[in-house]
Amino acid sequence: MSAKLFEITQEPLSQDDILRRVSRPDCGGVVTFAGTVRGSTATATGARDTDFLSYEAFVPMAEKMMARIGDEIQERWPNVKAVSILHRIGRCDVEEPTVLIAVASPHRDDGCFEACRYAIERLKAIVPIWKQENWSDGEVWVEGPRQEELDVSLPDEVTA
Repeated sequence: MSAKLFEITQEPLSQDDILRRVSRPDCGGVVTFAGTVRGSTATATGARDTDFLSYEAFVPMAEKMMARIGDEIQERWPNVKAVSILHRIGRCDVEEPTVLIAVASPHRDDGCFEACRYAIERLKAIVPIWKQENWSDGEVWVEGPRQEELDVSLPDEVTA
């Protein structure tokens, strides 16, 4: 059985793993994006040292929405042959990857870079994943960007 292309997991993420998920003999261009836990968080009162992040997700819907993002990418960039998005849930420590995205196409200029950027922006806008920032003296749940703040649009059936 092959690995899922769109997955929410409690297991640590591996760039080698996501590269294997999109590797194809007809694709010479692969772009990856890794989002990791920063050790410092900007707040309204200044920077705070982050101890760790904790993520929760509505897994069935999150994986379905990540697959939708993959479909949108392949519609917008027809030369893209494979897309994979992996996201962690649970506790994630500083410098640990929380999200990995990989996009493969025959050539580097077939939309890979743009598609990878599109994937992370759409993920933050429409996928039901929630982040809690944890510090030595407390924690806060962080709301992601609102769709109207992004330069990507939701399909009509999602906004209805």
